[in-house]
Formats: sequence, C-alpha cells, structure tokens
Amino acid sequence: MNSPPDNPPTAEHAPRATSDADLLARHLGGDPHAFSEIVRRHRDRMWAVALRTLGDPDEAADAVQDAFVSAYRKAGSFRGEAAVTTWLHRIVVNACLDRMRRKSVRPVADDELIEAAERESPATDQAGEREVSLEVTAALKLLPPDQRAALVLVDMMGYAVDDAATVLGVPPGTVKSRCARGRAKLAPILSHLRNRSDLTRVSSGKGAELRDG
Repeated sequence: MNSPPDNPPTAEHAPRATSDADLLARHLGGDPHAFSEIVRRHRDRMWAVALRTLGDPDEAADAVQDAFVSAYRKAGSFRGEAAVTTWLHRIVVNACLDRMRRKSVRPVADDELIEAAERESPATDQAGEREVSLEVTAALKLLPPDQRAALVLVDMMGYAVDDAATVLGVPPGTVKSRCARGRAKLAPILSHLRNRSDLTRVSSGKGAELRDG
C-alpha cells in the first residue's frame, strides 16, 4: 500500500479558480475558449433576470443572446471598475429594456412560462408556485420598464439596492424610488396573494451576490 504524501496539498496551495476578470483578459488575448467559460458560468443567472424582466421565454432568450454577443464584441471596454458579473448584468438588463421600449412583448403562453420556470425552480409545491409566478409576471408587465427592472433585481433576484444601482447605472436612491412606486402599483393587483406562503418563494431572490468569480 502506498504511503500518503509527505506534504499533502492544503487549501493554501490548492489551485486558484480562474476569475472572470482573468477569463476576460484571456479572451482579449486571443484565447478561443475563455469567453465560452464566462457564458457557461453566467448564462443561467442572465436567463433568470431576462425571463423575469420580459416575461417571455423567446424574448428572454434573444435578449441574453444579444447581451452576450455585445459583451463579446465590447470586452475591450471593460475597465475593471466593477466585477465582470455586474458588467454582464448591466448589459443584459439594458438589452431587456431596449426590447421593452422598442416594442410590446407578446403575452406569454401559460405553458411556456411554466416550462421555463421549471428549469430554474425546485419541484416543491410546483402547482402553487406556477400559479403565483404567472400572476406576478402578468402584474409586472403593467409597470414601466425602469420600475420593472428595479423590482426584478431587488425583490425577485435578491440584489442589494447598491448592487442593483450599479447594474442599472443609477443612484441607490433612484432604485429605492422605482421599487417603491412599483410596489405601490402592484399592491392592489396582488393583494389577494399577500397571505400565500408560496408568494415569498416565487417573488423573492435567493441572496444574489455580485462578485468577480
């Protein structure tokens, strides 16, 4: 039987995971695989933001694709003033806002939204969560784009106000104001859901963190 190594690797000597910033630098340096890794790391989160903002799986998929194409082409504009994750979120949110401002997003069919939600939600009490998710999504479509984007980031994705402000490129006070106005408009529409235990699970985030991988 082989003896254990004299100096087993410790956490201090373990290989450090490549950061998003390093991957972006490699991409700019000509590494053909670096940007694909960035996409792999962040596409699910970007999809969730786009889906909840637009409420339409097809539009969300197009917005995410547009955002990653834009990020690929504009990688040289990243200055490192914020995390790569924050930079990507800003591009995706802007892609969603552009789509909302250019045209009215078609009403999403129930089965499409349910199928999309199933890809990112656990299977617990799915019937109730689906019903609430559809109602919340329909209500969000009644808000102006800026208020909807702020509420999605803060109330649904769980971002801190300061992080949401960085993503949206506005002061924290503006995010608070947009959220407050949006909540006031949604309150009478969704008041019948106030005592539903599954509303919290559907409409609240999971403690999102914006950090450079």
